[in-house]
Amino acid sequence: MPVLSETLRDKIKSYIPRYPSKQAVTLPALHLVQEELRCVPLEAMREIAELLDLHPAQVQDTMSFYGYFRDPDHKLGKHRVWICRSLSCMLRGGEELLRSLCDKTGLKPGETTRDGRVTLEFAECLGACEGAPCMLVDEECHMHVTPAQAMLKLAELE
Repeated sequence: MPVLSETLRDKIKSYIPRYPSKQAVTLPALHLVQEELRCVPLEAMREIAELLDLHPAQVQDTMSFYGYFRDPDHKLGKHRVWICRSLSCMLRGGEELLRSLCDKTGLKPGETTRDGRVTLEFAECLGACEGAPCMLVDEECHMHVTPAQAMLKLAELE
């Protein structure tokens, strides 16, 4: 039984005309799969490879190069929270922010809450150095974040 729905397959196929080769669609396809499934199962990699006329190892190579994608053993929570640990953020309290969130949630970076609501991670750089320390909640960047503000933001997540 296929892992990818027909709708998801159609979304992936819709990217093909936008790129110079089918192989170039690998990264967008992985993003689409992870967004829908909250991880990228091995069978999904095989199905992506089939859609893009690639060997499954080529899809696996792309997936494993980036720390962004998750396998089913490390499925993402409903919300993904990144704490920046670039030099700018570390100098302005990023390490304390990460430590505080870990202590208060009982999570280590890379772990997900038991209810599957939040995955806490660190990023090497979120590109918002002027707002250090910063955190990314799903697609929204928050700057000059204190531990108290971060906990409030987590409490607001459904």
